[in-house]
Amino acid sequence: MRPLDRSRRRFLTLTAASAASLTALGLPALPASAAPAGADDAAEPDFGPNVFVYDPTTPTEEIQSTLDRLFAAQEHNEMGVDRYAVLFKPGRYDVNAKLGYYTTVAGLGGHPDDVEIHGAVRVVGQPDPDSQAGISALTNFWRSVENLSIAPTDWSNQWAVSQASPMRRVHVKGILWLEPGNGGYSSGGYIADSKVDGITINGSQQQWLTRDSELGGDWTNGVWNQVFSGVLGAPAQGFPNPPYTTLPTSPVTREKPYLFVDGEGGWRVAVPALRYDSAGTTWGAGAGPVPSLPLADFFIARPTDSAQRINQELSRGRHLLLTPGVYHLDRALRVEHPDTIVLGLGMPSLAPTTGDAALRIEDVDGVRIAGVLVDAGPVESEVLVEVGKRHSHRGHASNPTSLQDVFFRIGGPWVGRAVTSLVINSRHAILDNIWAWRADHGIEDTVGWTVNTAETGVVVNGDDVTAYGLFVEHYQRYQTIWNGERGRTVFYQSELPYDPPSQAAWSSPTGRGWASYKVAGPVREHEAWGLGVYSYFNQEVDIRCDRAIEAPKRAGVRFHDAVTVFLDGSGGIERTVNEAGTPVVGSYGTSPVVEYP
Repeated sequence: MRPLDRSRRRFLTLTAASAASLTALGLPALPASAAPAGADDAAEPDFGPNVFVYDPTTPTEEIQSTLDRLFAAQEHNEMGVDRYAVLFKPGRYDVNAKLGYYTTVAGLGGHPDDVEIHGAVRVVGQPDPDSQAGISALTNFWRSVENLSIAPTDWSNQWAVSQASPMRRVHVKGILWLEPGNGGYSSGGYIADSKVDGITINGSQQQWLTRDSELGGDWTNGVWNQVFSGVLGAPAQGFPNPPYTTLPTSPVTREKPYLFVDGEGGWRVAVPALRYDSAGTTWGAGAGPVPSLPLADFFIARPTDSAQRINQELSRGRHLLLTPGVYHLDRALRVEHPDTIVLGLGMPSLAPTTGDAALRIEDVDGVRIAGVLVDAGPVESEVLVEVGKRHSHRGHASNPTSLQDVFFRIGGPWVGRAVTSLVINSRHAILDNIWAWRADHGIEDTVGWTVNTAETGVVVNGDDVTAYGLFVEHYQRYQTIWNGERGRTVFYQSELPYDPPSQAAWSSPTGRGWASYKVAGPVREHEAWGLGVYSYFNQEVDIRCDRAIEAPKRAGVRFHDAVTVFLDGSGGIERTVNEAGTPVVGSYGTSPVVEYP
């Protein structure tokens, strides 16, 4: 771990990786060929020095050198401030891309097969002295691959990740391998709108969500819960043995916006349409054209832009593209116009500094927030991201707001505090791959029960909200509270906080501990599939959680395929859902509940 004084210097002096930092890595900065609003769409946009754009005429050695040096810089830079994106125009590339922290590799074609990586786009395991295998993927966070095809030249394409590392709109022309190797630990991930021609080796992945995709070969094994929603070729329902939760279709989906270059060389952002009861990819045989917008409609923001400047552009009705870096915000970014797109490139971070939120979205139609990390600041925020106002009642069924690949962090790179990370007040919102994380590790003195304080990860007040891939971990009270009617969750993964100092410090109004997933008492209808809640109380104190999932017991509130797990440490979880399930206390064990009630 880096010394505290060094990390603080970086926090105070670096708002983003600068051209100088790239020079220090031996990486060339992109030429400043700006594309102001109204410019020819074919003009090369200026995404700043941390975005690398390649075409098939670029020498392979140059591309590989960049990829290698980025990986060397980012392989262990878990709490750093540097962010990168490597973008490939249509064509074939013979490269081996290893992805470290805060790195995105993406194709710029209209179809995933327009860009073929002949080699690999891979994530490998990290040394782990606590694993018998000596290697794990438990902290392989914050990286992504999108909108391209991979033809592995090795026996497989390894994608050994855990949370906040999505694979979207990817065609793997071979075998996909999801673990670090040698049985090393890995704790769950996410795939959407993708196709795998060969087998998928799940290996040690504890939980995993695959949504609206196609599997050409078998999905091998599983640990506690592998969830498939709208996946052609998915294994049959089998929970808990084998641990597969399979939904034939996804009730309502809309894929993440993505950047591409059209046939005339124009830069555009695709805005995929809403789908109902969907299965398979959006880009398979018979798929129609995807609606898109010219990049000139977007304000291309840099980390040096103030919140005031960004808000001025949003208030004019422009969309927002956030280039890589850390955005220190003295006030919330405000989205007030319907159909606004906020798209992050290269895992940018929004970091409030004054106790305001990072992002506030009005109760309007069709807002899309995608590809951003939200870091709590040292002054406590009441909420980090809020969608709609409390008591919002407008319906948005035909054009909902969606949040995709939106990740929250309380502590880690610096001290962070927030009461709640995400509040959804608008009706019909879609949550698609959310990781809300109160850090359990980080730079020295940034993590502790009274240091990185946060009560709740996600609160859903709006009706008719659907969530796919909800990861919520280590908050100090309820991890998730669902107050809205007719909510649906497809896949939930949660670790309870590691660090309660005593049972008295961690007891709720309903008993010992705080449930992870709380459905409020007045709720009449709610349904959830594929839930896992784990305990690892590491303060050497006997801490109990009476219920992992707490909900009103009525016919309209239903849970399918839930499991609790004792990982390690002291104490444990007494019941899985309300009174159902068996204790997992004191030593490794699991408690599956197939149906409740």
